[in-house]
Amino acid sequence: MAGGWSRDGAVQDQIDASVDDEVQRARSQLGNGESALYCDECDEAIPEARRKAIPGVRLCIACQAAHEKQETTARGFNRRGSKDSQLR
Repeated sequence: MAGGWSRDGAVQDQIDASVDDEVQRARSQLGNGESALYCDECDEAIPEARRKAIPGVRLCIACQAAHEKQETTARGFNRRGSKDSQLR
């Protein structure tokens, strides 16, 4: 269903591009390499089980949780624009 000047499938293309961007962002945050023995932020020892479970881990659980909380509050809009923003 197209509306106005958009072509058929344009909405689905926008959704697919948003999903692809989010997958790429998530993959870029995956750890790789050797895990740190101590947290990069608070110097707390990182448990061996965490280091084995997550390759390349750099933060302890508490610091990682705080980091993820900041990330979710900072991200809150679709940079490609939503239908509502285009109607204004």
